[in-house]
Amino acid sequence: MPDAILDDISHRRYNALRGTWILVSPHRTKRPWQGQQEGATQTSLPEYDPSCYLCPGNKRAQGDANPKYTAEEPFVFVNDYSAVKEEQADYNPPDQDGSISARLLRAESTTGKCYVITFNPAHNLTLADLQPGQILPIIRAWTRIYTAHLSPKSPLASVSQPTTLAPASHDESITAPKAQYRYMQIFENKGAAMGCSNPHPHGQIWTTTSLPEEPAAELVQLSKYRREQGGAHLLEDYAQLEAEKQERVVYENASFLALCPWWATWPFEVMVVSKKHRRALVDLSEQEKTQLAEALQEVTRRYDNLFETHFPYSMGLHQAPLEGTNDEIESSHFHIHFYPPLLRSASVRKFLVGYEMLAEPQRDITPEQAAARLRNCAGVLYRKNMA
Repeated sequence: MPDAILDDISHRRYNALRGTWILVSPHRTKRPWQGQQEGATQTSLPEYDPSCYLCPGNKRAQGDANPKYTAEEPFVFVNDYSAVKEEQADYNPPDQDGSISARLLRAESTTGKCYVITFNPAHNLTLADLQPGQILPIIRAWTRIYTAHLSPKSPLASVSQPTTLAPASHDESITAPKAQYRYMQIFENKGAAMGCSNPHPHGQIWTTTSLPEEPAAELVQLSKYRREQGGAHLLEDYAQLEAEKQERVVYENASFLALCPWWATWPFEVMVVSKKHRRALVDLSEQEKTQLAEALQEVTRRYDNLFETHFPYSMGLHQAPLEGTNDEIESSHFHIHFYPPLLRSASVRKFLVGYEMLAEPQRDITPEQAAARLRNCAGVLYRKNMA
């Protein structure tokens, strides 16, 4: 176990994945709370909502009608309100070589393509409600879309299966990308507290010509570790260490660990990490995809059981870039981040403000305490025991 004194004193922990530090202040959990409280989930949703723009057969905001998709084949479509577009006006920065303006007022054009992926036709089922076999089609859809955007020059192209974006019967309007994109971010925002505008279970996929900051910062550390440790992989070593210690592990199967990282920022932050070095979704075998589905279901169910509410979070996959150097591809390690805001209950959330915004991240409960609480939340989803 880590030194017991760390449960009582303020200390800093190093984030080996980002090369940053976080302040841990476990004694602050004793302070009284008179601040904002989020409302616990009270409403029960119908299986089908005629006003929902993601339910099967309904019209979306811009008039297109959804197909009658099924749980076996998630529906994927180009986001009607994409954050980036495939085509836009060119931007050519003015020639100001050597000027202060050129050094400090920089901008660059970014293009891309954004998708929405429904997880299930039922309006009222989240990942926590689904069985692993119902999550597996989502993972397969993620894999198909990632594969369809891979650079043919990537080392991953030789192991990926030829694919289209999705079955033509569902996604005839989706065409191949018009450019070779650099990175694909697959993510889910769950709950109004995380800015989710529609409760129907769904995620998003953004592809861009740029490499976003968070995965870029991780790639720097992953590559540095591999170079300095003679080819060893940071997250493979970390997964082995955590599996041995069992101090922060929430759930484990043959292929994946779900754990509260040593360096976690959010109170009940979880990382799902492949035990073996896997660069991206296309490296996963069918058995590994099944075990990934099990890990996702275990994490999301325990989240909901923790405070007996629809637990909000932002979840995202980090994996190899669609296009990159051999070092970037080979240094990448597939993992998934869960960033949930709740702190003390279904109604009290963590805010990253003040010191966190101006100095460095800070957390109250330790990752070990958080992991112990999540481990104890196994079992039947609380909603199934309610009358």
